[in-house]
Amino acid sequence: MDGICLTDLEEPESGSELTTEGEHRNMEDESTESNMVGITFGDVGITSLKCNVCRPVDKGEYVMMAHPTADWVLGQVEGVERKTNLSVEMAMEISMGEEVDIEETVIANVKVIGFRDNRGLLKTPGNPFRAGEKIYIADDRLIRDVLGLKEDKNGAYVGKLRGHEIDVRLNINTIAQKHLSVLAKTGSGKSYTTGVIIEEMMKNNVTLVILDPHGEYSSLAKAGKVSKNDFGVEPRGYGDVITEFSPDPEINPGSKPLKFSFRNMKPRKILDMTGVNKTQSNVSSLDGAMSRLAASKGFFSISDVTRLLKQNEEGNSSSVISALESLDSKGIFAARGTRMDDIVREGKTAIINLKGTEPDVQAFVVSRLSTALFELRKRNKIPPMMMFAEEAHNFCPQRGKTESSEIFQTIASEGRKFGLGLGIVTQRPAKVDKNVLSQCNTQIILKVTNPNDLKAIESSVEGLSKEMAEDIQRLSIGEAIVSGGGLSEPLFLEVRPRESKDGGSSIRVVG
Repeated sequence: MDGICLTDLEEPESGSELTTEGEHRNMEDESTESNMVGITFGDVGITSLKCNVCRPVDKGEYVMMAHPTADWVLGQVEGVERKTNLSVEMAMEISMGEEVDIEETVIANVKVIGFRDNRGLLKTPGNPFRAGEKIYIADDRLIRDVLGLKEDKNGAYVGKLRGHEIDVRLNINTIAQKHLSVLAKTGSGKSYTTGVIIEEMMKNNVTLVILDPHGEYSSLAKAGKVSKNDFGVEPRGYGDVITEFSPDPEINPGSKPLKFSFRNMKPRKILDMTGVNKTQSNVSSLDGAMSRLAASKGFFSISDVTRLLKQNEEGNSSSVISALESLDSKGIFAARGTRMDDIVREGKTAIINLKGTEPDVQAFVVSRLSTALFELRKRNKIPPMMMFAEEAHNFCPQRGKTESSEIFQTIASEGRKFGLGLGIVTQRPAKVDKNVLSQCNTQIILKVTNPNDLKAIESSVEGLSKEMAEDIQRLSIGEAIVSGGGLSEPLFLEVRPRESKDGGSSIRVVG
């Protein structure tokens, strides 16, 4: 295996076949022996084994062991247990100040990950390891090779493998083509980590639209304060590639107005939004007014419709007029809406800042935009791109339906065929439509403690072991489990610092 000191390892016993290109390996180098973890014992299988521990080793550490036919194989410590002969009686003796000889053995449970064959395919051995085989701390190059941690400068650099100086770079095409989810409880770094992913995509000129309910991502335009770090990250803002839009630029200064053409609205949909009964009379009067304006003016506003309805002496349109005036006050409709080619520009990022926008307006904006993006991508009218949805449980809930539920389901199941990727960001995985969440083949999971959310994660993440699922509750701030994105299996990650300013940090209440 490339990068492993094959001459540093102890020669196998007579009769065993540990060779590479016909050469036996010498296994007696002191530096390698100092990295020995222990010896396999008991019943030894293909996918797991046990070893005694002769040096400190942590849960999650990567180890390597020789195999009679498969060369060096990578494994991971799934658990460490100290077995002793200490009985209750002996414990009582200790409590009374007596000296007691305690016999103890430390045992590690090792999960077998596998090895790369001569075609570069990840495999596990086809027959058991030998009892009595030495297990060593894994070489970094073996870890990179087996886990698929390629030094791809065009990959998304999201951090380092926990406990190692090994960069973790995710395949950007895989993320965009097969969708992404970022899952975490409140305060665990969900938006911060999403910002890291977005930074990497902006560096690689990926076309992005970010649905931002709380205005957390505007800070991507400004350079952050990156202190001295071991990740090689420097402060940087991305204002040169970001354009911000908002239904309410007064609340979100610096953003461009986001408006929708009233002409393109269906009468029944308008009445739905206003809460007016969809009686035949109301539908007909509204449809008639809009049709006449379309024929005479082409483009028209809500005020044009209300003016025409007031002039109309047929029927009683007072309830419709009152509802339209209320709808007009929301400020999201205009005679001419914002052009989609102003929002979606190749290699650029559009932030849809919905901070301060009423929930019903947010729902309308998200539904209309996501539908337009999908339809335009189907016709190849906009470049291949990715759409991120923060607080996604509000837009595609597991229970009930919103205006955007159906289009999110469609993008999750069909978007990859048309070059529209989806990024789901949420603090409540259990509340996200499972059909949407399960379509996300790349997952970044930070600390989660809610039992329902943990169940949702376990059912949606492929290859997540029971032990890893339990570890999700104990992750520290800045740590994550990453699955997919071109990786061979889920792994623990230390998220790199943000280059841009973090806009999702908590506000101090007391000085």
